Amino acid sequence: MLLKVTSSPAAGTPLVYDFGGFHPRYYQMTYRTPDASALARRVSGALSGGEPVHEHPHRGLDHGAWVPLMVMYPLGDVPVLQLSLPTQDPGRLLDIGRRLRPLREEGILVVGSGFMTHGLPFMTREMLTGQVVPSWSADFDAWAADALSRGDVDTLAAYASKAPGMPYAHPTVDHYIPLFITLGAANREGQPADTVIEGYMAGLSRRSFQVS
Repeated sequence: MLLKVTSSPAAGTPLVYDFGGFHPRYYQMTYRTPDASALARRVSGALSGGEPVHEHPHRGLDHGAWVPLMVMYPLGDVPVLQLSLPTQDPGRLLDIGRRLRPLREEGILVVGSGFMTHGLPFMTREMLTGQVVPSWSADFDAWAADALSRGDVDTLAAYASKAPGMPYAHPTVDHYIPLFITLGAANREGQPADTVIEGYMAGLSRRSFQVS
């Protein structure tokens, strides 16, 4: 497993428009962030005790970072560093989160970005117009919400066999598994997570949670 620090830490890191089929305005958006070199050194140092860390000095921020950050920090005044997901193994992702945990004491925010359901290949016109939430999305969301409220990491990790709505809710799991980084970085493992945003957009769950 090779962990990549995937975004450049330089000020004004460019954006990566890694999506298709949207209005042209989305490909003209900018989000200039300040220099994150000091942050990159701290993150690399925290992670270097485990798996090898590869620093990518030229890649921009992809939409998994800049889209939510434009809403959270619209002034673009927060240093940002984006990490790859080098594995889909929940246990190994939890361990990466644990290694990032001490940085939170310095005020560094660890964000696992993604939709709670992301079945894009199965979207319908009714979903896009907000007329319906498919059962595979609603059922998976309710399952995840219950497990998060109980701090049941084992259940969340067994999503492939235990979660209703699979594989429609996540035909690929890149939007789901970042939550294990976040849970691993929590101050106390197995603590209940607090939902701060819930509901659906185009039939997909946008549930967001936080842990202390």
